[in-house]
Amino acid sequence: MSERAIGIFDSGVGGLTVFKEIHRLFPGEELLYLGDTARVPYGTKSPGTVLRYALEAAAFLVDQRVKMLVVACNTASSVALEALAERFSLPVLGVIAPGARKAVSVTRNCRIGVIGTEGTVKSGAYTRAIHALAPEVEVFAAPCPLFVPLAEEGWSDHPVARLAAEEYLEPLMARGIDTLVLGCTHYPLLKKTLGAILGDGVTLVDSAEETANEVAGVLARDDLARRGPLLPPRFFVTDVPTRFERVGGAFLGTPLCGVDRVEIDGALFHPLDDSLRRR
Repeated sequence: MSERAIGIFDSGVGGLTVFKEIHRLFPGEELLYLGDTARVPYGTKSPGTVLRYALEAAAFLVDQRVKMLVVACNTASSVALEALAERFSLPVLGVIAPGARKAVSVTRNCRIGVIGTEGTVKSGAYTRAIHALAPEVEVFAAPCPLFVPLAEEGWSDHPVARLAAEEYLEPLMARGIDTLVLGCTHYPLLKKTLGAILGDGVTLVDSAEETANEVAGVLARDDLARRGPLLPPRFFVTDVPTRFERVGGAFLGTPLCGVDRVEIDGALFHPLDDSLRRR
């Protein structure tokens, strides 16, 4: 079991922020990453649709014989984490609880902003997670629906991204927040733009580092640390991989070659090219 890979999935390229941190901490672990690029973004979909997508993505990775699932998508974590944990008999980790813990630990004035997709903000998952840790904290949440397509397009530093960010962030800045939770794993790709607008007085929190720390805890607790030879990560997408390779490679700082396109249809997984070979 310990020699199996860690499975990570997201709606698209954004989950690579979590992938990158896990890979940095655990270079000896084999990582399988699935970006559901044919159906990105999840944040505008209904909870029932997101639940179905998450179950299908998780089932694909479980079919690859992973030892752990990391849901590197805030929207899926907010609506599907419990169902995934009930469905699959392996550890399932999300990104919301780690992000909430980090935000509570760094706020100085107990005024925390949360930005995310419409689905994540409507779910109230971050507010509940933060209040479970610190009921006295005020939480101000705002959806930022344009950020995901901007990140997927590779326009993180584009003037359009700055204009959108100024519009989205102004009400939160008016509330006097000193901490901002990037409640979507795509949003750290826009960290430079967001930081320039917010200034040094606001701490940006993304859940990647804390999620990787949770992975460390599970690996130690369940004796799942890999001891075999080093294996390269493997990447899967559900649409043509061109944009994922371009944007993801730029973010990771290394070319992404050999990304496999797969079709996920309920419990059936179809490779769409000859390069995909199950182990």
